[in-house]
Amino acid sequence: MKWSNAGANLPVLRSHNAALVLDLLRAADEDGISRLELAERTGLTPQAVSKITARLRADGLATEAGRRASTGGKPRTVLRLVPSAAHAVGLHLDRDELTAVLVDLAGTVVASRTRALDLAGAVPDVMSAATGEVRALLAGAPERVLGVGVGMPGPLDHWSGVPGRVTGAPGWVGVPLRDELAERLGLLVVLDKDTNAAALAIALRERPGVGPGGGSGPAPDPRDGGPVSAVGGSAPSAPAPGATATPGSFAYLHLGTGLGAGLVIGGAVHRGARTGAGEFGHQVVRLDGPVCPCGNRGCIEVLCLAAVARGELGEAARILGIGAANLVRLLDVDQVLLGGRTVLADVETFVRGVRAVVGDGAVHVALAETGAYPVAEGAAQLVLAPLFGRMEATGSANRA
Repeated sequence: MKWSNAGANLPVLRSHNAALVLDLLRAADEDGISRLELAERTGLTPQAVSKITARLRADGLATEAGRRASTGGKPRTVLRLVPSAAHAVGLHLDRDELTAVLVDLAGTVVASRTRALDLAGAVPDVMSAATGEVRALLAGAPERVLGVGVGMPGPLDHWSGVPGRVTGAPGWVGVPLRDELAERLGLLVVLDKDTNAAALAIALRERPGVGPGGGSGPAPDPRDGGPVSAVGGSAPSAPAPGATATPGSFAYLHLGTGLGAGLVIGGAVHRGARTGAGEFGHQVVRLDGPVCPCGNRGCIEVLCLAAVARGELGEAARILGIGAANLVRLLDVDQVLLGGRTVLADVETFVRGVRAVVGDGAVHVALAETGAYPVAEGAAQLVLAPLFGRMEATGSANRA
């Protein structure tokens, strides 16, 4: 199989304006969208849109989806994205499990693999397991694989792609995980904390189009004819019945084998100056509490996981709520979204418990709307999002 590095065989996507058009094609799904609508929503000239869509079609990323009646003149040809034109891999390295997913351009999981993992074990063994699962996932897959996104517990350095002293797995300190995995696979690799990856997936779930409140406007591009004006813009699509509307700012709290947070502020993942933001589980709430694997005493993570181990989920929810309330007061977010395998085991108890402690009716506390593999899917979006002009949502990304 021939695997391509990200962007190497997609020169058309080096144009910012092409990324905006591609994002609208993705948002239109199977119904498609006409060139005139693309011009109206991006602010590009019809001639520029025609050039961009011609290149997208030539590269296999877009295709005609029939004709649509117009108010005057001949029916308009509509275009749609070709989801199978390229794929990305998302990898979740949890403390006890490895999950790998293959995601197409529409964000749909087309294949997945899961196996047991000991993240605290020998680093070479974990690297070999990760490499093997990705290769097995890609066996027989299409040639155009854009890269691999990896989500794992922190702390870690997102910029350099190097883990720090991972709680419960200190052997990862200083390991060049991103670069080593990229060398083994011959693919672009992006590394991020598991909670950030899941938060990114939530932030992108509704995928509003470009224009006011949704993505960047057109950028001058001599090849495309440049923009006319930043007019129009597609309205964000309505969430499915019963779904949580995708907010612009929220805290995602993930309780599974550990406890962490993914912070999205103004539609972008917030990592902080040293990319260490979101170590939510290691805020100390009991000075004389039990020792946490991080070395401190009385961290929310050790208290919460101890309550879970005792079967006291109500107490675990109360402790989680204390941390959530602190976060709400600190950041003034109005959405707290919960996830992780422990929360999923008893959603009502955790949502009700956290909501009671937060005690602010203006703050929405709910289960996060995610796919079946939130961290792995979000990790794949670390690779895909920039192709659709969504670099801001990722908060930037490290790349090998």
